Amino acid sequence: MSCARFFITPRELWASVGAADAPCIIDVRRHEVYRQSDDMLPASMWRDPQDVAVWSRGLERSAPLVVACKSGHELSQTVAATLREQGFAASVLQDGYAGWAAAELPMVSKGARQRLVPQTPSLWVTRRHPKIDRIACPWLIRRFIDPQARFLFVDSPLVEAVARETGAIAFDIEGVALSHEGERCSFDTMLKAFALESEPSLARLALIVRGADTARHDLAPEAAGLHAISLGLSARAGDDDHGLLRTGFIVYDALFAWARFAVNERHNWPVQAA
Repeated sequence: MSCARFFITPRELWASVGAADAPCIIDVRRHEVYRQSDDMLPASMWRDPQDVAVWSRGLERSAPLVVACKSGHELSQTVAATLREQGFAASVLQDGYAGWAAAELPMVSKGARQRLVPQTPSLWVTRRHPKIDRIACPWLIRRFIDPQARFLFVDSPLVEAVARETGAIAFDIEGVALSHEGERCSFDTMLKAFALESEPSLARLALIVRGADTARHDLAPEAAGLHAISLGLSARAGDDDHGLLRTGFIVYDALFAWARFAVNERHNWPVQAA
């Protein structure tokens, strides 16, 4: 039996996006509406509302779900009700895409998503032994673009060959679209590509990543700390690049949460009375 609330507001949903326990967001706008749109909700996947019985088989039953249509009316409510009847913890995005837009919350460029990530789960490839940019970028992809994304790590000279062999998307190497641009790192490039660069907390995080990744610790006070933590995690990980991703994601989850919810909080001694 589902105990999830039937409705979730756009701001409540946005507060959960970018975290490890974020709900699975299912876009059920009618195909014609979806086809003509320019944007998608972060980390969302489009599914045909007429085929719930088919695609619901692939959903994680223990994970919370949020169903979004154009306005939060009969389409998303029908799908959510069907999922709830099947035992899923499904909620409806209140007022749907219209409510999200009215709240001026960030969306992902659908054109970039379809061009750069033509299928999901997406497959990505980069150099072995990630430290900063090559952990920050997978974190961004998993949290905002494709929660089911997979990552391959290979020797640097072989990245493009492996990309051709497997159909993977190469990133953070010279000569590919998703890499450094001038003084900006690959994380900056991805934010720009998916139209997320203006989101304030991601922009703050990007400055920290850029400072740590390009040895410009003057860009943000936190850059030196991220640099030290990243090198320490890498030293402990050895060749376990995927284990390093799992650990590194905790760091980026925490940094993003700080940038959103705690950036003005101060810690001092002695403790000041509340």
